[in-house]
Amino acid sequence: MNKFTYYPEGTCSVMIEVELDGDRINDVVFTGGCNGNLSGISKLIKGMKAEEVIDKLEGTTCGFKDTSCPDQLSKALRQALAQA
Repeated sequence: MNKFTYYPEGTCSVMIEVELDGDRINDVVFTGGCNGNLSGISKLIKGMKAEEVIDKLEGTTCGFKDTSCPDQLSKALRQALAQA
């Protein structure tokens, strides 16, 4: 298992902790942000390939912001894959 911590920019969440098993997501924990939505996303993507999640979430915006917690998760996953 590879654990990675990412500090998002431009979102309400302040930290994303990712655990990968190879290229599959084992766990994702958000600190801050909309707890119900983010814990739901974490459950939905568990076991999925990181690249598939990146493809689905990258570019998602939140209100007037040009990013979102899902978009920042895609960035976290990219970095985690690069370091694995």
